Amino acid sequence: MGQKQYSQEDVQQILHVAIARQTHDQDDLSRFQLMEIADEMGISAQELDEAERTWLQRKDQLGLEAQFDQYRQQRLKQSGTKYLIVNGFLVVLDLMAGGGLGFSLYVIVGWGLGIAMQSRQTYGLKGEEYERRFQNWRRKRALKQSVDGLVNRILPSS
Repeated sequence: MGQKQYSQEDVQQILHVAIARQTHDQDDLSRFQLMEIADEMGISAQELDEAERTWLQRKDQLGLEAQFDQYRQQRLKQSGTKYLIVNGFLVVLDLMAGGGLGFSLYVIVGWGLGIAMQSRQTYGLKGEEYERRFQNWRRKRALKQSVDGLVNRILPSS
């Protein structure tokens, strides 16, 4: 009977659980403790440094994606609020005119379809299209930060 074999993912998950159990009394590990664990696992300091850099890049990327998602959700909420206010006003006008829901119904349906499409793009976008829009948002955000920094240097706030 041979030894049991584990996939890379299984090994990672088992080690993750073991490290979590070993350090459950501590909230954080020091850099020294991280290096000790890596050394015990046969991971060189250089490999650990490269892995840490990769992890930091991924962490930054995930943070930016979370900000992008929050931005898109906020825009959807603003659109929904405008939709409710304007269409509420139009319904009241229609009802006051005594004709029931006339022209306001067309606005409600048409604009509602637009809101539905925006919702799909906010919550259902994945893959290349999501990445394209994320990169576009990221460029605009960087440009805005650069312009804001330049303006703040030229016109310091008093």
